[in-house]
Amino acid sequence: MSNFTEFLKKKNIDISAKRYGIDAMGAMAQGLFASLLIGTIISTLGSQLGIAFLEEAGGFAKSVAGPAMAVSIGYALNAPQLVLFSLISIGAAANSLGGAGGPLAVYFITIFACECGKAVSKETKVDILVTPGVTILVGYLFCVLLAPAIGNAASALGTLIMWATELHPLEMGILVSVLVGVALTLPISSAAICAALGLCGLAGGAAVAGCSAQMIGFAVISFRENGIGGLLSQGLGTSMLQMPNIIKNPRIWLPPTLASAITGPLATVVFKLQMNGAPISSGMGTCGLVGQIGVYTGWINDIASGAKAGIVPMDWIGLILVSFILPAILSLAFYELERRIGWIHDGDLKLNG
Repeated sequence: MSNFTEFLKKKNIDISAKRYGIDAMGAMAQGLFASLLIGTIISTLGSQLGIAFLEEAGGFAKSVAGPAMAVSIGYALNAPQLVLFSLISIGAAANSLGGAGGPLAVYFITIFACECGKAVSKETKVDILVTPGVTILVGYLFCVLLAPAIGNAASALGTLIMWATELHPLEMGILVSVLVGVALTLPISSAAICAALGLCGLAGGAAVAGCSAQMIGFAVISFRENGIGGLLSQGLGTSMLQMPNIIKNPRIWLPPTLASAITGPLATVVFKLQMNGAPISSGMGTCGLVGQIGVYTGWINDIASGAKAGIVPMDWIGLILVSFILPAILSLAFYELERRIGWIHDGDLKLNG
């Protein structure tokens, strides 16, 4: 047993909650931000301004989300170069085969493949063949065995969301907002789930509310610890950046989640907020303002089809309140309450990197 422990130490394989649950998860979120999310922001900006160069650049960035996440995880696990570079193909395969659960599949499978690659690294005279070969073959084996199951598990959340859309607007607003918002923060693809479900109309509006509450909520309550950079990276990027901190203290997830349970029904019952643009926009929240642009695009489409007479001030008031102002105010209120009762402490929301 001592020999095995020494071998793991020599290979820098640290089987611990911090290495896998904090370091690897945080790195994965960084990789996602540096590919899919920044790509979405750039391509959305390009489409709105009519600049093809930006659309193309953003499209390429989005297309390498899987490899970017895998390399980020490998970097956090201190992978040797041959292992690190071999993880590129594993990230692509896991993200593709994982479907709506692609990011989560990349996370688990990359860890397995990386540690196996590290174990054989520089152990033979043909390291140039053995290390990438083992990393890729082990990784792809896990892709085949695990990725579809992870994707099915993520899709099960979609089934629950579809059930929620059939409820009364009040109950539907609460459940859809909370569920899609939670999916956005988890290492699964809320956008893919919404696209697969064709989530539009009032349900799409509730989804936009829930995702926005998570992103704006975390951005605002963590401002004192992360500054303007954290505000922008979470408010316009992704609340998934907080997953390592959620693992350490799940109570930090309560403020934005409770906020989404309030903004969701306000969106469906009071403001009648509908998302009739592309269904994928329902699961994007304020990432690059894609959710809000989707709502606006839906208004334009409805006007063109005659379903809507025009855009009225209450439309804008509802969209701004539900997407930005209310999530910020409500999340701060719940956050301060948790601080007073000792559930959240200084440093709990600090982002790494």
